[in-house]
Formats: sequence, structure tokens, C-alpha cells
Amino acid sequence: MKNYVQSIVLLLAVTIITSCASRKEVVYFQDTGDFETLVNNNDFVSKFKVDDLVSIHISSLNPEASAPFNLFRGAGEGGMQAEQVDYLVDQAGEIDFPVIGKLKISGLSPDELRTLLRERLSDYLKDPIINIRLQNFTVTVLGEVNRPGTYPVNGEQISILEALGLAGDLTIRGVRENVLVIRDFNGTKVYNRIDLTTKNMVKSPVFYLTQNDVVYVEPNRSGITASSLDNRANIAISIVSLLITSTVIILSRQ
Repeated sequence: MKNYVQSIVLLLAVTIITSCASRKEVVYFQDTGDFETLVNNNDFVSKFKVDDLVSIHISSLNPEASAPFNLFRGAGEGGMQAEQVDYLVDQAGEIDFPVIGKLKISGLSPDELRTLLRERLSDYLKDPIINIRLQNFTVTVLGEVNRPGTYPVNGEQISILEALGLAGDLTIRGVRENVLVIRDFNGTKVYNRIDLTTKNMVKSPVFYLTQNDVVYVEPNRSGITASSLDNRANIAISIVSLLITSTVIILSRQ
């Protein structure tokens, strides 16, 4: 029994030691100074991709003239309120827009799509108001974060810091200087890594995330060691429990 207690104490000591993390491993923006400014020249602009679900609403001073360019469903069906139909970007990167026909929007930004629509609508409408919204903008955050999961994004862009904030931030065991971002370009996966401990993270091509990006935070050495120790501790506890049970059974039969 004495040896068993010593083993448990040793196991706890090793766990505490391996769980310790230094400032260098956990602090963001380590190389920033007081009142320091950094101009963000990151010119990231979100682009539409295949399988995006896009909401487009056209309005003008003449509602009757703009009505044919908006599709609705549910109108007149048992008093149901009409619901505007969204556009799915097909495998060719196109949407089928009323009256105008096929439009290739894959690779365009929302502003570029507004310009394209304004040009194509010029024969039908004067000064149209064009509202565009990406309906299925989500990012997935996995690994050593407090709330891993897939999160919807409101707006046209989100930074990796905001995405990690949605996931409850990194745990103390997350590797901050080597966060992986997996990005999909029409079926092609691109892997990028970003260092959250430096101010220059804002210059990274993945500082701003795009729809369906996956952010993965890997565990540091203490996290991997703790996981291994947890497994060993569970095995040890199972063995000790079996030995105690067997001993009790044997003694009760004497």
C-alpha cells in the first residue's frame, strides 16, 4: 500500500510539472510595445465560392420594375408570408438570375458582384439598390480551444482572433505559434499556419478567414503528456481496483 501511495504522489507531481507553461507559450502579441502602432495593409476581400448560398435583393424607386428580379416562394399558399429565394453557386461557379440569366460569380467579391449586377440591370432599372449577403458563412474551430465547433458568421469577414473568441479562446495547452488554417478553393485544400504570439499575425493571408475555413489548434507537449498520463492513470486505477476486489474476495473466503 505504501508503494502504491508513493506512485500516486509521483504521478501527481509529474502531472503538475508537465502542465506548467511559460509566458512565451501562452501570451499573444509578445513583441508589441507601449503605444505602438502598426498599419494593417492586409487587403483581404472575401470571394464567393462554389456551393455558397447567396441572398440578393434588388430594389429601386419603382417597385414594380424591380419586382421581376426578386424570386419569392410561399406567396399565396394558405396565407403564408412570401420568403425570398437564395441563390446556390453551382459547380461552374454560376447562379441563374431572373431575367438576366446565368451569372458567373465564383471568385468575385460582394462589391464586384454589385458592380456586375448594376451593369446588367442598367437596361431595366435606374439606380438600383443591390443588397448582397452570404447566407452560409461558417468557420470551424477545433483542437485545444474551450468550445470547439462550427460557428456562423454575421458580416462579410471575420479574423482568426474573432473566430477563436467565439470558441472561448485557446486552452492553456494550445500551441499559439503554430495554428493551422485549412482553406478550401473549389475542392482544393490549402494549408496555412499562423503565429498568434507576434504582432505581424495581421499580415498573414489567413488572418481573415473565408467561409468554411477550419482552424485547428494543436496541443503542446504538456497537453500530449497529460493525455498520456491520464490514460496510464486510468489503466493503473483499473488494475488496482481489480487487485483490491480480488483481495477482498479471497479474504472473505478464508
